[in-house]
Amino acid sequence: MLRTSASRVLDDSDRDEVLALLDDDPVANVFVSSRVRAVGLNPARLGGQMWGFGPRGGLVSLCYAGANMVPVNAGPEAVHAFADRARKQGRRCSSLVGPVDAVSLLWERLEPHWGRARAIRWAQPVMATSQKPPVPADPMVRRVRPDEFDILLPACVAMFTEEVGVSPNLGDGGALYRTRVAELIRIGRSYARIEGGRVVFKAEVGAVTPQACQIQGVWVAPDLRGRGHAVAGMAAVVEAAMSCFAPVVTLYVNDFNGSARAVYRKVGFHEVDTFMSVLF
Repeated sequence: MLRTSASRVLDDSDRDEVLALLDDDPVANVFVSSRVRAVGLNPARLGGQMWGFGPRGGLVSLCYAGANMVPVNAGPEAVHAFADRARKQGRRCSSLVGPVDAVSLLWERLEPHWGRARAIRWAQPVMATSQKPPVPADPMVRRVRPDEFDILLPACVAMFTEEVGVSPNLGDGGALYRTRVAELIRIGRSYARIEGGRVVFKAEVGAVTPQACQIQGVWVAPDLRGRGHAVAGMAAVVEAAMSCFAPVVTLYVNDFNGSARAVYRKVGFHEVDTFMSVLF
């Protein structure tokens, strides 16, 4: 059996070392890096713990353990250490997500203790672009205004339900999800084409660092699909993201979603990595 060292819970005194490790792969690590840059490593602000593997001054790997569990630069020894800690504290996350090798090994260790997952997305290509889109942008895609929250929210709920397989309104009645939607609008990272009080296309910039930003929540009204709204809308969001947030724009997508992958390729994205997600 592989021998491992224990992981440890990090705090703000580890921030510089954590960010240096995250910056080694700014595209893959954009979500975790954005959280650390925004709120630091204090669990009360972070919304979870950051686990480290390796001594102070010699961190090798990380694992963000919040609403999502996300391993970072985690080889087999680190994954085993993180799995041991996760097993002892019990499942507190709604998903495991990250590089396929680390997440698959982490799930192999945790499944006997946590039980069956609701769904597993075995391969999710990570795509990125640093070039202006080669297709025209939709001039009607713009930042969503705070007074348009009630217009945007049903589209966000529909997107989440379609993508994840359950409604974000379960559990707490959707309070946390509504708060997140409102926050992205407030800070200017929610974009949409709205016509006649109805969302035609929408997407959000969910994570931002100086090096990269991540698009999420891409959605077109079902009866308007196949008309080019996704390509033109994504081109507009990519242009805005590069102008306002970071030089590299990234996202990840299910491998079986051929239409979405084709849209992203038309906008200039190319595959740079593969993620895996385990959903509970």
